[in-house]
Amino acid sequence: MNEEIIEIDTDLSDESEKDSKVAVQTTDLSVYFDERAAIKNINIKLRKNRVSAIIGPSGCGKSTFLRSLNLMHDMTPKAKVFGEILIHGENISEFNSVDIRKKVGMVFQKPNPFPTMSIYDNVVAGLKLNGMTKKVLLDEIVEKNLIHAGLWNEAKDRLKSPAVSLSGGQQQRLCIARTIAVNPEIILMDEPTSALDPISTAKIEELIYNFKSEYTIVIVTHNMQQAARVSDQTAFFYLGKLIEFSKTRRMFTNPKETLTEEYITGKFG
Repeated sequence: MNEEIIEIDTDLSDESEKDSKVAVQTTDLSVYFDERAAIKNINIKLRKNRVSAIIGPSGCGKSTFLRSLNLMHDMTPKAKVFGEILIHGENISEFNSVDIRKKVGMVFQKPNPFPTMSIYDNVVAGLKLNGMTKKVLLDEIVEKNLIHAGLWNEAKDRLKSPAVSLSGGQQQRLCIARTIAVNPEIILMDEPTSALDPISTAKIEELIYNFKSEYTIVIVTHNMQQAARVSDQTAFFYLGKLIEFSKTRRMFTNPKETLTEEYITGKFG
């Protein structure tokens, strides 16, 4: 097994491929909690306007890797991050947490709408925080992003209702609308459908598929069938290390590493 740099999709190893097509690049990325390495020496390039799935057993570092991409570990005591993260060629260390989270939005495992706010106010919360107050403009943004998140028809007549009055699947789509309302470049999704029913899951997966024309998406999922359905490229993590990264179809039909094959075929996990 190669524990150094993992070669990327062959499309990116071609010298003719330009760096502008790389949305996220990490070099020797390691994250420690209380001196314990959660991920270690992760070298990876994620392509722009693609869906990249991160798979692997529980505790292998998937979410740790995802959260490092928008400085969420800054909020965790005793967390230490080493290495380099580039977002569209710019070092993440050059941004403060507020600015990077405008560029890199996050959708969590459990829907987390602001419980005391209405559906309308949830969508525009980030915009209001940044000083936007013009109602006509906010109205347009709410409609546009609820349509984009597939929630407009279900919510248009109840925009002033509490966000928590929505079903779980609707709340997750509301959180997606809130995320895209600030025009991020990248959307991180941490097990976004694990708490949802199959119908709601299908709606979220459809959104993910449709969104990649506008956004780069990185999704952590425990569901390998979901990774196969929605992603263009897949990374397999194990014990904090990146074991293999390639096009999704190749990963699931002809993995290079024995460990990857054993995980995909259910021999452990």
